[in-house]
Amino acid sequence: MGSGVEKVDSAGGGSQHRDAARLRQLRALCLTLLVAVFAAAPLAAQQEQQRVVRGLSFEGNHALDDYTLRAAIATTNSSVFATSPFLRWLGLGEKRYFNELEFRRDVLRVLLLYRQSGYMNAVVDTLVRREGRDVYLKFRIYEGDPVRLAALDILGLDSILDVRRLKRELPLLVGDPFNRALLQASADTIVSRLKNLGYPYADILRNYDVDVAALRAVATLEALPGRRMRVGQVLITGVEKVDTGTIRRMISVKESDWFRQDQLYLTQRDLYGLGMFRSVNVVLADTTPPPGDSVRVAVRVAEAPRHRIRVGAGYASLDCFRVQGGWTAYDFFGGARSLDLTGQLSKIGVGYPTDANFKRNVCGFLRDDDQSDTANYNATVTLRQPAFLSPRHTASFAVFAERRSEFKAYTRQAVGANVAVTFNARRDVPVTVGYGYSVGRTAADPAVYCQRFLLCNQSDQAFLANRRPFGAITISGVRARVNSVLDPSAGSVTQLTLVHASRYVLSDTLYEFNRGELEISKYYPLSRRSVLAWRIRGGTILPQRLSLLGQSVKFVPPDQRFYAGGPNSVRGFARNELGPRVYVSDSLEVNGTDTTYSRIQASPTGGNTVFTANLELRVPSPIFPERVRLGLFVDVGQVWERGDTGTTVSGLRVTPGLGLRFITPLGPVRLDAAYNGYPQEPGTLYFLNKADNSITATGKTVRPGLPSGLWRRVVVQFAVGQAF
Repeated sequence: MGSGVEKVDSAGGGSQHRDAARLRQLRALCLTLLVAVFAAAPLAAQQEQQRVVRGLSFEGNHALDDYTLRAAIATTNSSVFATSPFLRWLGLGEKRYFNELEFRRDVLRVLLLYRQSGYMNAVVDTLVRREGRDVYLKFRIYEGDPVRLAALDILGLDSILDVRRLKRELPLLVGDPFNRALLQASADTIVSRLKNLGYPYADILRNYDVDVAALRAVATLEALPGRRMRVGQVLITGVEKVDTGTIRRMISVKESDWFRQDQLYLTQRDLYGLGMFRSVNVVLADTTPPPGDSVRVAVRVAEAPRHRIRVGAGYASLDCFRVQGGWTAYDFFGGARSLDLTGQLSKIGVGYPTDANFKRNVCGFLRDDDQSDTANYNATVTLRQPAFLSPRHTASFAVFAERRSEFKAYTRQAVGANVAVTFNARRDVPVTVGYGYSVGRTAADPAVYCQRFLLCNQSDQAFLANRRPFGAITISGVRARVNSVLDPSAGSVTQLTLVHASRYVLSDTLYEFNRGELEISKYYPLSRRSVLAWRIRGGTILPQRLSLLGQSVKFVPPDQRFYAGGPNSVRGFARNELGPRVYVSDSLEVNGTDTTYSRIQASPTGGNTVFTANLELRVPSPIFPERVRLGLFVDVGQVWERGDTGTTVSGLRVTPGLGLRFITPLGPVRLDAAYNGYPQEPGTLYFLNKADNSITATGKTVRPGLPSGLWRRVVVQFAVGQAF
């Protein structure tokens, strides 16, 4: 019995314990389900009421611009088509949805960015306005006074660099807000200078102390330059068909020279620019300092295909349709030289033998251009030697055959050859010295010859247009320091070109002159996307006086004269239409003593002196600011015939305007509209007799009036690339 009771009691107690355990498990399960329900409810509500970000703005920020703050946060605004009240009804554009958790984190991100920038007392508040399924967000920022750098000590460089001068050139200066990113940039600047002085393993230790209450910071940069070392062995890897000796002749890193990091970068750029390699990497071969006073450099390359073919086609207002192609052989017979064959055909659809009457429609811009009656062509074979006498210099030799025309000005048809040497080809100021020799003819409007050189009958003009040799020496130098070739926003470009042609360089006696041209461009960044730019261009020609068919004249061939006007010049004038001109009529009607001329066409004569200046402000547009920019510009210029007492051209022409720039991978696509408040230049009227092709001066001067109406004075220009 006793044992049975014990059993019963024992069983009863186990049952109670099991019931209690089940109850606790049930309670835990209910609690888990309750937590899950409450956790899922806001998520479901958020998914159910997902809101579109229709506006995102910042208020009170001065030290950091909107672009920097937008890049630092996760929340992004919807696209313009989804936020603009005038466009959102279309249902287009990308919609970005509001995430409350990320938005709260964004507040911390902005606050952290300000503190890293030296604004330790910054306060960030937010304003969230919900309207149905839309949300409008605003960050309200109180920046406060920044912590400023009171002292900056640089240690370990007294025997290597001028520390006082170095402090003035660092990104972070004493007195500036204590920006830790700029402190790191200052350390990187010192390391870079040390590596360019022969210290390949230089390093910097950073230390700083911030007193928030006093708004004061003190920083120390301690340099660990290590040993100064020379370049020991240069290891070249990855070559298959290219001779390593060719690579060694091209590289700027030489054994026994003091190590310089910039020479590694320069070698990498030079080798990649040869076109023979798919990739190039020039680095230190040893990651830790080796024993001794020399360091090894590794040049790692991956070869590219030895031959390349290029084909293309396009349309341009001055070319109508055009096609081009090319074939290039790299490392041609070794030595890193290249052989390049190129060909181009333009004026397709308007010029013989490809005329398809496109002048009446798609190529209507060429309707009044007599120089477009035949297709233009160019075929060139060029041999380039990238390392000529030195890795810094290059040489080229080319033979060509061409027919090219300039809008309403002239046509040049010639065969010839060019040889050129470029000194410091891959450095800051490359200088090219070249000699060109060609045999060909240049034709222009008969009225141009008649006015400028008093050759008005057909036989005299045929004499002037005969095939003649033309030899010239050209010297040109370019100093380009811009941050982008296609769309510069900072830096400057200076270019000088000098040309000498005379019998002493095998040129015909008719082609003797000296020509000089200088162009300077400057770019000032006003903000991340706003740029102020200006350009000045000036040129002059000094022709030799010669006797031409019994007359003493100063002859300059039409293809060497200066012209202005067009999308890259003074934009208030069509291409080449700024400056002196002549007028030609081939139809007349005589009524008694009165003679009326009709079908009058103008031809620019060009000049021996030119001056143009451009000022342009480029700012982002309110719509699609990352892809579309606005341009406000003023162009000034004129073309003169210096020494011509009978010229009717005087004074400068000023044409203001505005335009759009659409940013593309190939560069900006530009649409400009400029206001021209001037009538066309007056000029002498000539009559062309179609029976014998003779041309005579009528004794009259054509003085066009100013077009009536505002819109008829607006000149629209379309082009690819910035004007300058």
